[in-house]
Amino acid sequence: MVYDLFVIGGGPAGYVAAIRGSQLGMKVAIAEEKFFGGTCTNVGCIPTKTWLASSELFQSIKEAKKFGITTENFSIDMKFVKSRTDKVVMKGRKGIEYLLKKNNVDLLTGRATVDNLNKAHVTDKTVEFKNLLLAQGSHPIKFPPFNIDSVMTSDEIFSLDKIPSSILIVGGGVIGVEMANFFSSIGSQVTVVEVMDHILPNMDGDVADVLTNLMKKRGIEIHTATKTLSVGKVDNGFKVVFEEKERFEKAFEMILLSVGRKSNVTDDIKALGVGLDQKGNVITDDALKTNIPNIYAAGDINGKYMLAHVASREGIVAVTNMKGGNLKMDYRSSPSVIFTTPEIGNVGYGEDELKKAGIEYKKGVFPITALGRARTLEFNDGFGKILTDKDENIIGVTIVGPMATEVLMEGVIAVHSKMSLENLLDHVHPHPTISEIYMESAEVGMGMPIDL
Repeated sequence: MVYDLFVIGGGPAGYVAAIRGSQLGMKVAIAEEKFFGGTCTNVGCIPTKTWLASSELFQSIKEAKKFGITTENFSIDMKFVKSRTDKVVMKGRKGIEYLLKKNNVDLLTGRATVDNLNKAHVTDKTVEFKNLLLAQGSHPIKFPPFNIDSVMTSDEIFSLDKIPSSILIVGGGVIGVEMANFFSSIGSQVTVVEVMDHILPNMDGDVADVLTNLMKKRGIEIHTATKTLSVGKVDNGFKVVFEEKERFEKAFEMILLSVGRKSNVTDDIKALGVGLDQKGNVITDDALKTNIPNIYAAGDINGKYMLAHVASREGIVAVTNMKGGNLKMDYRSSPSVIFTTPEIGNVGYGEDELKKAGIEYKKGVFPITALGRARTLEFNDGFGKILTDKDENIIGVTIVGPMATEVLMEGVIAVHSKMSLENLLDHVHPHPTISEIYMESAEVGMGMPIDL
């Protein structure tokens, strides 16, 4: 049998592409070396958010007194948290396998090796195909002085079933700050070290400032513009030497290295002649095509936006184009969400990015504390920010506050459709809700605020 489409990798890009390909009338096979669902389902988005659901509830119970609720004699059971997380992950993994089978996709378990432009093998099975989608994902970066036993990455951290007394988190990006929030909530002493000038270096400085202040209030120690010079194993953990303005050292029970990921480009892919960039990512255009006509690449392997929702969209774009479509990725309106306290959502341009590029813009900023709904939730830190071009079309949205990840979608639609502030204000926003941050920020942007 010759498959119309062979997909390598069962993560968000691969399994979504396989299902859509089958829906479009293609005969599809998919190969997965480990577990269907990829990083997101097994060691990424889903287990992280399952952990955070537990820690956020635990934190809320600790702070219940400010809502008039008295609590006592409560604790968090890390073994149960792990058990619940394992069940959630397994349910997601099995659900994906069910959906693939339901859509008549042939599932192959094992490592796929590509022999030539139309043939591959998975263990002892030969697979012939017309089109190939590379969706092998990525792996955590590990490098000296952290490449020693017991230093964890995001791939290993979810095996944890006890609360560490202290933990060093190396890297203040999305994974780092989410894990810092989790461990500080459940009682660990947390230290975050970031080599850049502020945490969340890909976000605006005002976003980082809000989160930094709140993390410090929760007892998290943060060191920016700091290098790690050495890591040594000692009894009950590690001794680490840092260099900030001067050298200092500190002991930790655990270390989590979270400084990014690298795409899984294997030697057989290189041998095909697929174009790679300087970082080793597969080069694709906005249609997800590589330099070889029948080979496409989606998800982390192309290194563009290592986000599950972007990967899934890339998978759909790729297979649609294989069938003669003309879809292109709109990366500028692809959102980013961070599940810290407060939550963070961003889409489109950031203010710091526009300043650096010398692009003219206007902005409307509204403090979260001035929203009625935020006051009922005892939330006083955060803001909404809408950036517009000279014609007052929306080109960027940032929300920092409760439920920011849920209400961001209005911003995604606004940026994607190049909505004007006036058009946004034509839509009546329900009260009292966090979504009113759009209305309020837009009114500020037009110079006519009502509630500020």
